[in-house]
Amino acid sequence: MPSRDEIFEKVRSALVDALGVDEDDVTPAATMVGDLGAESIDFLDIVFRLEKAFGIKIPRGELFPEDVLSSAEFVSNGKVNAAGLAALKARMPFFDLKNFEQNPSVQNFPNMLTVEDMVRYVQSKLAA
Repeated sequence: MPSRDEIFEKVRSALVDALGVDEDDVTPAATMVGDLGAESIDFLDIVFRLEKAFGIKIPRGELFPEDVLSSAEFVSNGKVNAAGLAALKARMPFFDLKNFEQNPSVQNFPNMLTVEDMVRYVQSKLAA
């Protein structure tokens, strides 16, 4: 299993290639949308690049759970409800939801996902 630093470097490379950002901009704390400018279409490219770089399979919706964030079962008045938060925690154990839980607006979610979350996700896939 590669070290955390080795995983970070491959994730950084994938993000630089997919988003056209400078390597220096891709820090562990950088957010995918707010800091790196990722848009929904970019996430498909990111998933492809991570799968290729690490030899893993990333099922649709596992890394970016748009189905939870767009479901009336999990969202009320633009905010993720308790059932939605539980679904996100179950699907995304690598993602620290503490800050999101304080204001679970669907609109805020893309701004919460960081490069470090991506690294933890890849670590969890490689450890499985």
